[in-house]
Amino acid sequence: MPGSPLRILQLYPKRDFFTGAAIQLRDLAAGLSARGHHVTVATPPSDVWPERCRALGIEHVAVPMARAWDPRAAWRLARVITSRRIQIAHAHKGRARTLALLAGLMGGRTRLVLNRGVSFPVTGLRRIGYTTGRVQAIVAVCDSIKRGLVAGGVAPEKIEVIYSGTDLDRFHPGVDGAPIRRELGLAGDDLLITQIGVRSWRGWKEVLAAMRTVAARRPRARLLFVGAPPPRVAEIADRARDAGLGDRVMALGHRDDVPMILCASDVVVDASWAGLGITGSIREALACERPVVATAVEGMPELVRPGETGLLVPPRDAGALADAILALLDDPTAALAMARAGRKRVEAHFSLRAKLDAIEALYRRLVDGGRAA
Repeated sequence: MPGSPLRILQLYPKRDFFTGAAIQLRDLAAGLSARGHHVTVATPPSDVWPERCRALGIEHVAVPMARAWDPRAAWRLARVITSRRIQIAHAHKGRARTLALLAGLMGGRTRLVLNRGVSFPVTGLRRIGYTTGRVQAIVAVCDSIKRGLVAGGVAPEKIEVIYSGTDLDRFHPGVDGAPIRRELGLAGDDLLITQIGVRSWRGWKEVLAAMRTVAARRPRARLLFVGAPPPRVAEIADRARDAGLGDRVMALGHRDDVPMILCASDVVVDASWAGLGITGSIREALACERPVVATAVEGMPELVRPGETGLLVPPRDAGALADAILALLDDPTAALAMARAGRKRVEAHFSLRAKLDAIEALYRRLVDGGRAA
C-alpha cells in the first residue's frame, strides 16, 4: 500500500506463543514488517517472544502486564509509545486495552485500535473500554461479534470487521499428512476425526459422546484431540475408557505440525458452544481442503455454509454432531467438493493476505484522516 512506513505497536498481555490469538498477532506483526512498516511487539517478560521476534526481524519489548490496573506497567508502556513515536497501538485482549488507556493518561497518546475475537458480552466497566473516545477503532473478527458490540452500546462506525487470516503457504492441501498417520499407528483404511482445542466451551465432551455413535457405525473410525494439557489428556483417556472407546480416542498436547495433522484427518470438527468468533482450526482445515463439521454459533456460519463449504450442527447436540460426521464419511465425494469450495472461500476472505490488506488500510486511514486519542 502506498505511503510512508507506519510506526506500529502490537500489545499482547500473555506469555504464550502458540495459541490462536498469539499466532494471529505474530503473523500480523511479521506481515506488516515485511511490507516495510516499523513494528514493535510488547508482551510480558518471556523466553519465547524475544527469540521469535528476533528471528522475524521485529523489535520486542518486555512490559509487565500481570494486572490491568498497574501504573508501573502503564508508565513503561507510555515510554515505549513516546520514545518510538508510535502512530498506531493495537491492543489484543482486555488487559492490553486497559494498560494502553492508562498509558495515554501518562503521556503515551497514540491512535488506539482494539481487537475483539471473542463473543462474550461487553458489560459494566468493560463496556467503557470500548465506547471511550480514546479508542479510534475496534477490529471485530466476524460480523456476529460486531453485532454483539453494537448491542452493548458501541457505535457501529467504530467497528471494522476483519477476519482472522490463514497463512496459505503453511495450510494447503499439498501438505503431507502421512507421517502423522504413521505416528498415530493408523492403517490405510482407518478414518481420523480431529478436533483441535479442548477447553470446556470447545465442546470436546460432546465430540467424545458423538464418537460412540460414529464408532458403532464405523469400526475403523478414530478420534484425535490436539492441544490438551497433561491433566486433560488423562481426563480424555479416562472418559474414553468409560465410554467403551478404549484406544479409539487419542489426545496430544501442543503441536507445531498442525498443517500435517489436519491433512492427515478425514474430518475436522469443532463443537464450540460459547466464546468463539470463528474457530481457527476450521479455517485452517478448509485451507487444507479437509471436510469440516462445526456448530452454528457466532461467526461460524460466515465461514461454514451448510452443504456448500461444510456442515453445521446445533451446539451441545452430540446426536446431530454424530450424524454430520457420518454424513461426510459416508459420501467422501460430496465431502471433498465442500472442502474444495471451503478452500476457495478461505482464499477470498480468510487469508492472511486479505487480513493484512484490511489492517493496513485501517491503520493508514486512522493516521492520515483520524486524530490522536
